[in-house]
Amino acid sequence: MGESSNTVLDPRDEEARLKALASEIIDEAARQGADACEVGISLDAGLTTSVRMGDVETVEFNRDQGLGISVYLGQRKGSASTSDASPRAIRETVRAACDIARYASEDPFAGLADATLMAKSLPDLDLYHPWDITPQQAIELALQCEDAGRSFDRKIVNSDGASVSTHQGCRVYGNSHGFIGSYVSSRHSLSAVLIGMHNAEMQRDYWYTVHRDANELESAAAVGKEAARRTVSRLDARKVGTTEVPVLFAPEVASGLISHFLGAISGGSIYRQASFLIDHLGRQIFPEWMRIHEQPLLKNLLGSASFDNDGLATRAKDFVSDGVLQHYILGTYSARKLGMESTANAGGVNNLFVQSTEEQHCVEQKALVQQMGSGLLVTELMGHGVNTVTGDYSRGASGFWVENGEIQFPVSEVTIAGNLKDIYGNIVALGNDVDKRGNIQTGSILVSNMKLAGQ
Repeated sequence: MGESSNTVLDPRDEEARLKALASEIIDEAARQGADACEVGISLDAGLTTSVRMGDVETVEFNRDQGLGISVYLGQRKGSASTSDASPRAIRETVRAACDIARYASEDPFAGLADATLMAKSLPDLDLYHPWDITPQQAIELALQCEDAGRSFDRKIVNSDGASVSTHQGCRVYGNSHGFIGSYVSSRHSLSAVLIGMHNAEMQRDYWYTVHRDANELESAAAVGKEAARRTVSRLDARKVGTTEVPVLFAPEVASGLISHFLGAISGGSIYRQASFLIDHLGRQIFPEWMRIHEQPLLKNLLGSASFDNDGLATRAKDFVSDGVLQHYILGTYSARKLGMESTANAGGVNNLFVQSTEEQHCVEQKALVQQMGSGLLVTELMGHGVNTVTGDYSRGASGFWVENGEIQFPVSEVTIAGNLKDIYGNIVALGNDVDKRGNIQTGSILVSNMKLAGQ
């Protein structure tokens, strides 16, 4: 139990081996008659510990390796995967991919990205910061976190536990154009889930911190106390009547509102005609003071990457500027289907920022509550009532009721609804309380009007 978690795997020692493995797989595909091949390899290892009510629940080590191989026979594609890197397993997996390709239909849009578009240089994005923590130290940290939460208030009566996690790994992508790119990375987190009770009503809430560098994590006590504070604040929740009011999305749920937009402008949704934003390039979707842009090459962030899943160099770009949609999210395949150029987003976006270009539209959450006057501050969303084909939006919500610009009481068991196109167009302000824990970084989002279904 005293052994450091980092003895499980040092991805820097594995990177050269995995790149050589990718090259061997590509050569094997050529030997078996493939016209082209691409391969993705991942290797991950880590430690997760969890405690509950002062007792250790789990101590888990993991080490996982995966190889995904795609081959092209003309414009017929076949894919297969394995976790076994032995020469025999590689031959069999390549053979399976080739067999699939022989029976696949011709696809005029299939194939590798153009060789001239491959990333030429791969900057170091400072993504790897190993955490020299033993299992016993991780347990003690989780216990500190839970203890801080359980002692925060007498209304905290139970716990769903606290956990500490540290993971590191290596990613490699290569293809028969001669491109082989790789990077090593780390990810560490600390979380707590607590349960409160008052007047026979029970509520639960959580908090977590995550970063590539363990030195940048919030303290265990801070995470536990914030989980407890959020739990206690939800007690004595009331229901409200059906109405139409402004809705303020807290940062931790506002990112979901933006993710629906990303899904609607993804190349796959567009060419399948499964988006409410078809034919919206160059059209106003958000207020003219809003900007949504990608910065994939920022150092040490969770979403950073120097190349996409096609081997293209990532680059900064605006998806929305002055409220106008500038680009769809395109990889090589979806770009070909649409007669466009790839935006180097095969695999998704990297470090998306939602910002205001005018100061008066980006203020503290307290100022947004005051600006809202009367309405609902949403801190949690439930259900999956979002239709990206029509834009219809309906989700269960809980949070806090606001009157006269001040929070009055917690609210539960309500539904908020609208159409995403209207919701985006009715955004009136953003908060500067940006949640930096994910790939989408946004503050609170204030929408001027939504339907609220209550009791």
